Amino acid sequence: MHILDTGARFSAVRFSPVLNPPRSRYFIVRANLPFPKHQAKYHRELEAAIDAVDRACRLCVDVKRSLFSSKDKILEKNDQTPVTIADFGVQALVSLELSKLFPSIPLVAEEDSLFLRENNLVSSVVSEVIAKASVGDDRLSDADVLEAIDRGGKDAYTFCNKPATYWVLDPIDGTRGFLKGDDALYVVGLALVVDNEIVLGVMGCPNWPGDSSDGTTVNKARFCIQDSQPWESLPLSGLFDKKIDSGDLHGNEIRLLPTCCGSLCKYLMIASGRASVFLLRASTERTIKCWDHAVGIICVHEAGGKVTDWEGVDINLEEDQSERRIIFPAGGVVVSNGSLHHQLLEMISSASPTL
Repeated sequence: MHILDTGARFSAVRFSPVLNPPRSRYFIVRANLPFPKHQAKYHRELEAAIDAVDRACRLCVDVKRSLFSSKDKILEKNDQTPVTIADFGVQALVSLELSKLFPSIPLVAEEDSLFLRENNLVSSVVSEVIAKASVGDDRLSDADVLEAIDRGGKDAYTFCNKPATYWVLDPIDGTRGFLKGDDALYVVGLALVVDNEIVLGVMGCPNWPGDSSDGTTVNKARFCIQDSQPWESLPLSGLFDKKIDSGDLHGNEIRLLPTCCGSLCKYLMIASGRASVFLLRASTERTIKCWDHAVGIICVHEAGGKVTDWEGVDINLEEDQSERRIIFPAGGVVVSNGSLHHQLLEMISSASPTL
């Protein structure tokens, strides 16, 4: 298991990766913070976020282990994206853990309980949440878990145009990777936003393969792109050809990594140094959701990287004033290791004169 957490007053903290952890044992090694807790403004929130994501990752590992032994574990949402008991369980679990300590801070998250109710799967989610929640001797009811899920739903809270403090959660980013049954990456991502600033974030990746470094020039960098967007649809395709296998690069080829499923997985690749660039093109067909980017932004920033839209402007999380669920980056999103960012923006601008 690998968890990377960071915040405005914290340096990055990494947990040691563990491949194929035994069923009942989780090995976690935590680096010490470089200063006393009382000097860190959001230390209570960060510790709560780390604990919640750790519990959520354990839930994911256990659900995935039994995923293919029960037909009621895999569902299909109305938008045709795969969703599992784990998605709902993670949202309920994180919501419950955070609301105990910070009941006044609202949650913006991906799921709501209506779909779960309609498919008669409430009891399956409740049993998974009870197994991982820190509720002491109190037993959670179905109503408790459903309420916890809906606390992050679309209609749970209205922000209007006021500066706000709120959590942003992606229960499982890279659900297709979760469903593959192999070591494809998926991420539990949690961030805290205060007045349009992401002040802390925690990313948990149970299938993390370990660290490796990357090149520092554009043609030698490892690129990540959205699964639904072919390389040929992006502006740099006119300058570079993609190469997916592990052979040597020639001429104008760049290395395109095929192993990432969700957006947060790609942010994690950049923050860890396994990749240098993630490009996402905005489209009229699909909205860009805040939970696919918020925690990734701060983790990349704190690791020394940079995240902007295609015009070089920082991502504005509060442009969707009433719900805080959608972001509107001009052209799309550029994530880099920092040293390549200006060069990438110039290349995108020259290849996309209409931006």
